[in-house]
Amino acid sequence: MEKENIAVGLDIGTTKIVAMIGKKNEYGKLEILGVGKSKSLGVARGVVNNITQTIQSIQQAVLEAENKSGYKIKNVVVGIAGQHIRSIQHSDYIIRKNSDEVIDENDLHLLTDQVNKLAMLPGEEIIHVLPQEYKIDGQSDIKEPIGMYGGRLESSFHVVVGQASSIRNVARCVQSANIELSGLTLEPLASANAVLSQEEKEAGVALIDIGGGTTDLAVFKDGIIRHTAVIPFGGNVITDDIKEGCSIIEKQAELLKVKFGSAWPGENKDNEIVSIPGLRGREPKEISLKNLSKIIHARVVEIIEHVFSEIKDYGHEDPRKKLIAGIVLTGGGAQLQHIKQLVEYITGMDTRIGYPNEHLAGNSDEEISCPLYATVVGLVMNSIENKTQSAVRLEKIFEPKIVRPPIFETKDEELINNDSQKTGPPAVTTSSKRNFFDLSGYLGKIKEFLDNAE
Repeated sequence: MEKENIAVGLDIGTTKIVAMIGKKNEYGKLEILGVGKSKSLGVARGVVNNITQTIQSIQQAVLEAENKSGYKIKNVVVGIAGQHIRSIQHSDYIIRKNSDEVIDENDLHLLTDQVNKLAMLPGEEIIHVLPQEYKIDGQSDIKEPIGMYGGRLESSFHVVVGQASSIRNVARCVQSANIELSGLTLEPLASANAVLSQEEKEAGVALIDIGGGTTDLAVFKDGIIRHTAVIPFGGNVITDDIKEGCSIIEKQAELLKVKFGSAWPGENKDNEIVSIPGLRGREPKEISLKNLSKIIHARVVEIIEHVFSEIKDYGHEDPRKKLIAGIVLTGGGAQLQHIKQLVEYITGMDTRIGYPNEHLAGNSDEEISCPLYATVVGLVMNSIENKTQSAVRLEKIFEPKIVRPPIFETKDEELINNDSQKTGPPAVTTSSKRNFFDLSGYLGKIKEFLDNAE
């Protein structure tokens, strides 16, 4: 009987930490076995700033996923983001000893390893080396060089770089939660795997993942990754603006944004009002939905303009680099009402909301197929590509399982009364490859560092 390949992804975000256990079913789709979610209290703008709280949040999410699935998690693929991430373009080549032999995997590894040895700025390390087009003896635009003859093998690379300390902090948190780190993936690349089709990558597409602390960008053209960027603000700055602009507490601001928020102020009438209960017996506050939308609109415009500036830096206005498939929005921020229309208005590019449901089995929970879970679904897919046995059935574990009490209260209390003339709040829409990365050497370096640090 064939051993089942159980894959696990861990999304350490700014607002939430999600652990997801899954496997491929007989149709090649992703069957979700269990999901655990906890509030993220030790992460700001994609970077760990409190090790203890992050470890506790990871443990809570992992425990919930294990209890729901009946599997014990051994190792995970983790997403990495944060304002310290940057990307560079680099070209390199090797001269082959015997040009009479065909090019094989070893030649490609040799070329990639050469790029991995590039000198970086102090405190930086290479996360991904992603090959683009190859060139053999001057013949360019070769996508698959294996099996061809040639003496000089050359390639352009998209190199993703990050702060070594930030990466090691993430690794330390995972290891301290008694889990091994089997892979590290840039979050926009994980999200892209989950929500983009191969046709979109070929035609040219920009994926914008609007998270709580960061907004991630990945640009594809001709099926190849061309540009990545992490912009250091996301949905949380919108919440902060609502909190300040309406003089309410953060939890009320977040609920206002989710239930009644819109990125397009013209959609709300002047007489639509939401009543917010006052604190400790104070008078309730009345907030105009039009003013709420104006606050949200101003900040979303700023985020989209930052992203559009990155798309222009890639060279979108060059006819040869045109992104025919336009923009795909995903992440929690993509659920904001009318954000699709606003992005189309600012960029002039076709836009759709990206759901990870294309890769999910038909019986998946509707909640999992929403944009909020795009990154973690992509991380599970990446774990499947790694072919590691990331979890085992709990009956195979003989030591007694210690059930930790929940660390955080994640249930929202009802803080908002709707006194508007609307019949109800705007509805939030939900709907029901190839592995780029060889991280064994890099993860070995992290493991060695952590072992020496103990």
